[in-house]
Amino acid sequence: MTTPSGNRKVAVVGVALSDCGRVDGATPYALHAQAARRALADSGLDRSVIDGFASAGLGTLAPVEVAEYLGLRPTWVDSTSVGGSTWEVMAAHAADAIAAGHANAVLLVYGSTARADIRAGRRTGNLSFGARGPLQFEVPYGHTLIAKYAMAARRHMHEYGTTLEQLASVAVQARQNAALNPDAMFRDPITVDDVLSGPMIADPFTKLHCCLRSDGGAAVLLVAQEYVRDCRTAPVWILGTGEHVSHTTMSEWPDFTVSPAAVSGRIAFERAGVRPGDIDVAQIYDAFTYMTLVTLEDLGFCAKGEGGAFVEKGRLRVEGGELPVNTDGGGLSGQHPGMRGLFLLVEAVRQLRGEAGPRQTHRPDDTLPELGVVSGTGGWFCSAGTVVLGR
Repeated sequence: MTTPSGNRKVAVVGVALSDCGRVDGATPYALHAQAARRALADSGLDRSVIDGFASAGLGTLAPVEVAEYLGLRPTWVDSTSVGGSTWEVMAAHAADAIAAGHANAVLLVYGSTARADIRAGRRTGNLSFGARGPLQFEVPYGHTLIAKYAMAARRHMHEYGTTLEQLASVAVQARQNAALNPDAMFRDPITVDDVLSGPMIADPFTKLHCCLRSDGGAAVLLVAQEYVRDCRTAPVWILGTGEHVSHTTMSEWPDFTVSPAAVSGRIAFERAGVRPGDIDVAQIYDAFTYMTLVTLEDLGFCAKGEGGAFVEKGRLRVEGGELPVNTDGGGLSGQHPGMRGLFLLVEAVRQLRGEAGPRQTHRPDDTLPELGVVSGTGGWFCSAGTVVLGR
């Protein structure tokens, strides 16, 4: 088995979500704590083993404030903040630190009341990214985050003939997977026509092309191999990781049809010593349907320009899909409380352990999946982090 770097193998031994969906009575700090406690309980380890901590998105001195709230005093810390890919990048950093002996057990944790903040009319609920730095040249023209993704989707449609129906099928399959997840926020079936006929948000995206907004938190515990024997759960090993930063201004993006996962994915697969065709299950950041389609291309599951044909054949479904993707319903139907990358890691681990319940995937020979890939995307395809996991 390969390792991220150094000499020690690194495993994920604890994963958990906090209460998710509609959580009006909790603070983000409370959701962090709830997820962290549950992940520790999942691992069977005592909190005293934690000497590394990673968090982003909360507090003026993130993650110092969150660590203090949790009663932790880590000697290794990471506050990398690159949007939705934050947690895959943090997992890569943590795995490298553990492999090199700089930490023994690293807790990654996130919590957000994104939905409740909007509902309560809090000023922090809907703040923009700001208009300083390079963004000052785009913000005055109403160039929103969703508009950037919509432009990229339109370019893919122009270049490769990708259709609105193909993009809509991504949302339909996410909802079919969510129907198998009792904790998903939306489980009622939808059709391609439902997606296409919904209210327009940013052409070509209607409402169901876009992720939902929820509350929730997640936590993941990574440890060195010598701690695995004391754990309650079977380990899921970090086999390879990759990260890449592309751009922030749209004018600096060389090709709207290529995401940074094209680089992070290649690196992660090379380091893991596996190929895309070896992967049994994938968890991909899906703030919008186009993200799923183009990331599948860039990770090598199909050729560039063939994503539309790939997704429209039902390949992403838990039931009968060749490559089950976003098996919990993803950000389109499951939950999306902001930077959702940590939720992808939780779901991938549960799938590899065989703990996903009605949405559990299997290989063609009916055995549990052995290899999974997680790919997080930050900003408007500004950054990507990819993690390959194995039993």
